[in-house]
Order: sequence, then C-alpha cells, then structure tokens
Amino acid sequence: MTQVNTTAFNLPAHLAAKADPTLIARDEQHFAAIARSLEAQTADLARHLDTHRRAPGGKGQEGVERDAEIRRISSRLRLLQRFSMDLCLGRFVTTDDPEPVYIGRIGLTDSDGRRLLVDWRAPAAEPFFAATHVNTMGLASRRRYRWTRGRVVDYWDEVFTPEGLESNAALDDQSAFIASLGGSRSPKMRDVVGTIQADQDAIIRAGSRGALVVDGGPGTGKTVVALHRAAYLLYADPRLGERRGSVLFVGPHQPYLAYVADVLPSLGEEGVQTCTLRDLVAEGNAAATEFDPEVTRLKSLDAMVKAIEPAVAMYEQPPAEGLLVETPWAELWLGPADWADAFGAGEPGTPHNEARDQVWEALVAILAGKLSNEGEAGDDGDGWADGEGGGVPLELLRRALLQNTELAGVFNRAWPLFDATILVANLFSAPGYLHACAPWLTDDQVRLLQRPDPRVWTESDLPLLDAARQRLGDPQASRRRAAHRAAVAAEREQMARVVDELIAADDDGTGLVTMLRQTDLQPVIIDEGALAENDPDLLAGPFAHIVVDEAQELTDAQWRMLLSRCPSRSFTIVGDRAQARHGFTESWDERLERVGFRDIALASLNINYRTPLEVMAEAEPVIRAALPDANVPTSVRSSGIPVVHGHVSELDSILQRWLAGHDDGIACVIGDPSFNSTPRIRSLTPELAKGLEFDLVVLVDPEGFGTGIEGAVDRYVSMTRATQRLAILTGAR
Repeated sequence: MTQVNTTAFNLPAHLAAKADPTLIARDEQHFAAIARSLEAQTADLARHLDTHRRAPGGKGQEGVERDAEIRRISSRLRLLQRFSMDLCLGRFVTTDDPEPVYIGRIGLTDSDGRRLLVDWRAPAAEPFFAATHVNTMGLASRRRYRWTRGRVVDYWDEVFTPEGLESNAALDDQSAFIASLGGSRSPKMRDVVGTIQADQDAIIRAGSRGALVVDGGPGTGKTVVALHRAAYLLYADPRLGERRGSVLFVGPHQPYLAYVADVLPSLGEEGVQTCTLRDLVAEGNAAATEFDPEVTRLKSLDAMVKAIEPAVAMYEQPPAEGLLVETPWAELWLGPADWADAFGAGEPGTPHNEARDQVWEALVAILAGKLSNEGEAGDDGDGWADGEGGGVPLELLRRALLQNTELAGVFNRAWPLFDATILVANLFSAPGYLHACAPWLTDDQVRLLQRPDPRVWTESDLPLLDAARQRLGDPQASRRRAAHRAAVAAEREQMARVVDELIAADDDGTGLVTMLRQTDLQPVIIDEGALAENDPDLLAGPFAHIVVDEAQELTDAQWRMLLSRCPSRSFTIVGDRAQARHGFTESWDERLERVGFRDIALASLNINYRTPLEVMAEAEPVIRAALPDANVPTSVRSSGIPVVHGHVSELDSILQRWLAGHDDGIACVIGDPSFNSTPRIRSLTPELAKGLEFDLVVLVDPEGFGTGIEGAVDRYVSMTRATQRLAILTGAR
C-alpha cells in the first residue's frame, strides 16, 4: 500500500478514497512552499517590527508615519501567525492552463516572486467564488479545503468540463458549502470566505457608489455578505483603506457585535470601526427604553431632528441694541449693524460652539477698526493695531476686550456656549420653546413630549442628542484652542530667548544663527501639532462607507445619525422587511429616498442556506399570517430532525439530553427570563437573538411574545435562529 504524505492532510478513515496520492501530491508540494514562505516572512516581519519599535518616535508627521507602519506590520504579522497554512482556501484549474491557481485569505509570494496565494478579493480570484455550471468563467475544476488546527481534514472538488472530470478529482454527494452548514455553532461567527456562493460573491464585489440594499430573509447569508463586503471594499476600492476613507460597521446590539467580532480580523482587516446606534452617543449605554409608542413615533420622525436647527438658531441672534465699549484707549460704539456683521462672520457649516470664536474675532476686528478711526489704533496685518496716536498690539486689545465684563455678558447671552444635553432637555421642559422649534406639533403632542425630568434619556432621544451635538460642537473646543494658543505662545517665547542667547554667543562672525529668526523656520522649530493633545472620537466620522446590518429596524431619525457621518452617501444596507418588528410597509426605495438617499440599488438573496427545511416549514406560516407578502427564502437542506412541541416543564430535560448527546455546539433559550445562561446555553429575548444562530433553539411560550406584527416577527426571528433543532414549549410552569 502506498504511504501518503500527511504533512498538511489529515483525512479521517471515512475519507480514505480521497487519500489517493495522485489527488493530493501537488497540493502537498504547494503547502510545503507556503509553509517555507510563511516562516521566512514571519521572521522578516518580526525583525522589521523590532527595528521600528526601537527607532526614535519622532515628532509630528514623522511620528504618525512611524506609528502607522508599526500598526501595518503588526497586523500582517498577527494574520500570518494566526492562520499559518490554512490561509489557503482552495484552488482552481482553468481550461487554458493545467497549473492550479491557489486562493488565500491574503496574497503570498515566495522569495523568488512566485505567486503562492492570490488574495480572495483580487480580480484573479473571482472565478473561485463566482463560477457556476451555467457560467463556468473558464474553470475546469475547483477544490475547497476544510482546515482544523493547521491540517486539511476534508476537501471537495467540483468539475465544470469533461476535462475537469478526467483530471484528479474527489467528488462528494455534498458540496463544501452544504457540508459546512451542518457543523456545530460556536460563540463566535466563523468567516466562511472559503464557501462564499456565487449570488453572495456578486454582492460582495459590487461597487461602492451610492447605497446598495441587500434584502434577504433568514439564513440567506446577509451578515456574511456584509462583513465580507466591508473587507473587500477596503482592499479593492481606491477611496478606502489605509490613510484614506474609513469604514463603519453598524450592528443591532452588543451580543451581535461580540458574535461577529472575529470575522473581519480573520479576513485581514482590523481597521473597521464597529458599533451599535447607541454607541454613537455618549448617553446611549444608559438610555432607557421608551414605553409610550406615540412618544417613540414622534421622536422617530425626521421632522423632529430638523427641529434642532431652529432650536440652535435662537441662540445665534445678534443684539438689537447698541453698546458703548470701554477700552484703555477710547470708548467705542458697537451698533446693531456691527453686531449683525460680526454674527454673520462665522464660516458656513461650522458648529455653534466653534463658530463662537470666529464671531468674537470679528468683533475684535470691528473694534480695532473703530479704534483706528479714533486716531488710536488699527490693524496693520502684522498683529499690531497702528494709528496716529501710536501702536497698540492687537493681542493687547483682545485681552482688554476679554476683561470687559459688560461686553462679555452681552456676547455670552447672545451667543452662549451650549451643551447638547441642555438644548434637548430645554425642548422637553419648555413647551413654548418646543412649539417654536417644531410648529407642526399639536398642543397635545407638545404636552405629551414634556416630562418632569428631561435629562432621563431614552433610546428615542439619542438621534436628537446626536443631531444637537453635531450642530453645537464641543463646548470645550474654545477652551482647548485657547490653551493650545497659550502653549504655542509660551513655546515661541522660550525659543526666542534661546535664539537670543545663541546669537549673543555667536563669535565666529558668520551670523548663521540669526537664520533661526526667519518666519518660515518657525514650524520646523516649533511642532504645534505635538502640543495639541486631543483624543479623536473614532465614531464621529466622516466615514467613506458605512455598512448597516438589520437595517429594517432603523427609524428616519436614526438614519440621520448615519447620514451625517457619511457625506458620500456610500452605504451597504442589509435587512429583511419581514423581520421589522414595527412593520415595514414601504419599499426600500421609498424608505431611503425619504431620509435623503438618492442613488439606490437593490440586490436580493432568496436561498436559505442556514435554516433546515423542517424549521422553515414551521416558521413560514407564522410570518405569512401577519405579512402575506413576506420574502420567505427557500431552504436548500434538511436536517432530518422534526420540530419538537412540548410543555414548558420539559425545558430542563430537553437541554440536558442535548448536552449529553453533543460535545460541542451552542444552544439558546428564547423567552424565559428566569433561565440563566451557561457557557453553552444562552438565554436571550427575541430582540437580542436577532442576527445570531444556534444549533438548538428552545422557544418558551412564544405566544407570549406579543400580538400583531411585533409578536409575529419575534416568533419568526426566534424560530429561524436554529441551524439544527427547534423545540417549541407552551403552557404554564
């Protein structure tokens, strides 16, 4: 019997037919080359990383570039160390070339420049995912691998031509993809890049212009598509990636984000920001649920978000009366027209609190001009106020005006520093203010929105707080800018003293040291950027592309939160209208155009890869009873396990039997808040189960989930979380 080299292949006994050396010999040789290249590249990256870390940090741009290079090397090193040879997803052979093309999570070459792996996102890799028997894309055969701990434990071949069949091929009753669906679930979603299907791949590789809506029912792979599309766009789109535009991925809740957290790093992308809508606002984590449906509806409207603009504008009104301003040099009159000129000096689009500094500087300039007309001062463009009576430094005038309490008081009342929480709280505690900002509200609606403690925030308030914060800006920004100016001034003063001392000590007669006083050398000598210590808000944007999963749940007001962070309107929008808990009677186009999208494309996924036929047969009537036109996908596999119906008293015994018969996998109990989660059995509400999947799902009293659309959707979503078994328990305990 021929001895098989099992360096990378570790095939179990029932796959002995695949152990034919002629089938795997070429792969073995290629895997050995990959292993050698990985070892060399890992060592080389480790040396480079150590060199960069030991190098001086540098200042300004030099320090930024050094840190970016350390992050790039570290990311690549982590990926190579994480996957080793199982970076290889599979291979294909074309009808024109018998030499296999191997596809990997990343591209890889050896020291001679020979291509060992083609990055799965590269155009050359597209046939591996997109070829079908209808459109072979020139393929003769395709092979996919399943890896465990760095060894191939199974592989599947597909042939597209008679030539492919005649070549070395191990054919299976099940495809690699269908076989992978039967595997046990884990607490983390696994990337399935090796088994991406043609309909999914077409969406992943679609362009990023405008909004692409991916509509599909349970189990169609919407989340898989969304995650892999984010990784693909970062690789292929010139607008995105390192040092260009960034990508934001928005999920429905924290359990979902924890579940998918491992996918993007496994695809070689660590720079994508992930969050829920709550995370976009500082008050989000503590925000309570809004129980009044009418209050929820009103605050979800785009018109309510638009009320923030007039609410802020009321605090940007120039004084209607003039003011006599006293200075050490003269008394200066600020008339209503002067106030109006200054208040109109703010640059368009500048947040209220930041524009305040611009308005103040305009006031200083107006008063400097008046001081010049008095024969005392004026601005000559070099920071000096010059006049017939002698020069006054502009900074000295600025300080004098800041100390004028009457001027400061009038200015602060007309253009105050404002915090978003104060502004929104005022709307819900002052009926007249709310009615003036939202005149479309009825008197009853205005009264309904008032509350005893306006700062007890609910989830419905978050879009308003976000809009207010973006319109107002940071109230501390002015204070930080003043501190930064003071630090730069102190640095310059210190540098001037040092230069004076160097010039005084310059005895060689060349006078070269005097060059240090030249204006164009100041940015080199003084690194103003290094003096600014301000941690950026990573979720503030702008983003070049935003991916939104479970998008059917977003209100108009919530869409505004995302649109404000993506000026290009480049979105991937993933959802299912039939899974909208509060109903979704419009089309996607109607919903999205209403909130501001213009360039919208729709892609549909109609094949249910995850949920067995047995489960879907039980779930479909549940949603059709409430939504007859629901897009219920067609399941492609059967588990052979019937749905169990029983009494709630059987919960513990069902779970114990499942644990005893399954060494791995994850189960979930949905609808029983008294059940405490264990390492292998989760306990969730229907809402928090959305987007997740489990080997076993046990629904406890599903009729108690509610009535109408919301109850039907919760039951439908909960049932379709099951990938193997579903149990439905009813009755009282």
